Amino acid sequence: MDESPVGGALARALGPVLRDLSATCAVRAAVTVAKDFVSPGADVVMVCAPDGSGRGVSVAEHCGAAEQVADVADQVQEWVVEELCALLRPAVWPECPAHPGTHPLAAGVERGVAVWSCPRSGRVVAPVGGLGPAAVSP
Repeated sequence: MDESPVGGALARALGPVLRDLSATCAVRAAVTVAKDFVSPGADVVMVCAPDGSGRGVSVAEHCGAAEQVADVADQVQEWVVEELCALLRPAVWPECPAHPGTHPLAAGVERGVAVWSCPRSGRVVAPVGGLGPAAVSP
């Protein structure tokens, strides 16, 4: 995984998501600055696999910090699921520990914190950026 080459809100939102990806998934991401294709002045990066395939990721400037992290987590999650599929691996990331192999965790905001939770039970598994062997509920 490369460090994010951008600053500001996008870097703050992308950092924890990339930590989770690195800690829990075989897909590796390279992050490069993309030409602005969303709106003038918006930060956009490309999150790319080693084969060059990728997806643009941006941050909604009008949202709060936790909402920005959850939104970026959703965007990266969509790309990771596609990459896992292309690698012929189960397309589940991040995997729900309560229901292995069945569905990914969902990014959202609980009590002002971006979190990964089980979409079936609603149980918070970890804050975004806190996945890995020692993941605990916030």
